[in-house]
Amino acid sequence: MPTPLYPQGFFSEQTSFVIAFLLGILFGFTLERAGFGSSRKLAAQFYFRDMTVLKVMFTAIVTAMVGLLYLNLIDVLDFAQISLNPTYLWPQIVGGAIMGIGFVVGGYCPGTSLVASATGKLDGMIYVAGALFGMLMYGETFPLFSNFAESGYLGERTLSDWLGLRPGVVAFLVIIMALGMFYGAEWLEKKFGDKPTAALLQKEKGNGEVAAAQLAMEHSI
Repeated sequence: MPTPLYPQGFFSEQTSFVIAFLLGILFGFTLERAGFGSSRKLAAQFYFRDMTVLKVMFTAIVTAMVGLLYLNLIDVLDFAQISLNPTYLWPQIVGGAIMGIGFVVGGYCPGTSLVASATGKLDGMIYVAGALFGMLMYGETFPLFSNFAESGYLGERTLSDWLGLRPGVVAFLVIIMALGMFYGAEWLEKKFGDKPTAALLQKEKGNGEVAAAQLAMEHSI
């Protein structure tokens, strides 16, 4: 039976919402268990101290990519039925840069900010509020930069289309790149990870001095 099922009418739109809701809960639970509800852990990625984000994301990309290619190979998944977001080159580059800056400053991406909010973290709630306000402002001011927002249109394109290579070849190259990124991530963590900051060292020094003073007082008594 070919998939995806929804475009072929196997279940209603209401059922698709329920399935999406349940999958979203499972996805959010997994993110929280992986530690992605902590802005400190996420921001540490950009300081090369904790490369968990890169490892998890590349693992997810490679797993999904290989799974989709295999399902297509055995005629279970029809790529023609999968909807792709169209490419608008320049606005998406600018949008990605803005999101990246927000990720570094706030410590969250949109999805992880919702995970943090669900667990009661105040910084996550503030981040979500800022994102909602930003979307509101984007909608209200869209006519001012609509020409730019619709520029660089390339249609629905994949890496295979862009490179002119077969999907299997592109998948192999992505796997090689992922392995290289994993190796680089391990090297960066060894070089920059688990290094105490000057403030932490000073705090530990102060705690040690206090403990020594207390011990001296006990002995004197």
